[in-house]
Amino acid sequence: MPHASSVPVLTIDGPSGSGKGTISALVAQQLGWHLLDSGALYRAVGYAAGMEGLDLSDVEAVTRCAQTTRIQFRAKKGAETRVIVNGHDATDELRTETAGAAASAIASVPSVREALVSLQLGFRKAPGLVADGRDMGTVIFPDAAFKVFLTASAAERAKRRYKQLKDKGLSVTLSGLQREIEARDSRDASRAVAPLKPAADALLVDTTGMGIDEVVAKVLAVVQP
Repeated sequence: MPHASSVPVLTIDGPSGSGKGTISALVAQQLGWHLLDSGALYRAVGYAAGMEGLDLSDVEAVTRCAQTTRIQFRAKKGAETRVIVNGHDATDELRTETAGAAASAIASVPSVREALVSLQLGFRKAPGLVADGRDMGTVIFPDAAFKVFLTASAAERAKRRYKQLKDKGLSVTLSGLQREIEARDSRDASRAVAPLKPAADALLVDTTGMGIDEVVAKVLAVVQP
């Protein structure tokens, strides 16, 4: 069995709504590599904390929650990967802006991030890993051979999230989503711990106006030039 450090990693970072999740899943499928949706881990802990009625500003309680929450990914070919939190399929709940805001809030707590680091590192297995998140290339896998940072305008990202949530039957407004996305961008970029920024050696891809196939091709070219 190869040592973890020899397993290739492609990190795909970027802000909310930049297309990281969709692109990462498609790229991992085409490469035949494992997939890590790090954002889902933070959303899962935020969800678990909410189910326990915890105050997200209570660092000790939220850290304990991060250490004890059981998170599983159940992937099926051609179907959405399901996220199981403490035995409950929480996939749909984790896609809401409420879960996203909770994830952003707890992600700024150093002890929570520390609790989830070893879990994330454990996804690095042969033949390779596509790691999707906000600090995959800068903090979790700084030695990754391949790094991409996806972005898009806030207006474009709001439109994508609006369609995604409306398709799920959720009641949202486009203007409200754009405000939430801009506020989250500001929080994520200015936090003291692992702020959202591209790694110095990452390829920057602005996906505004680009189709999914075009973005996938650009990302795959990083690994398979």
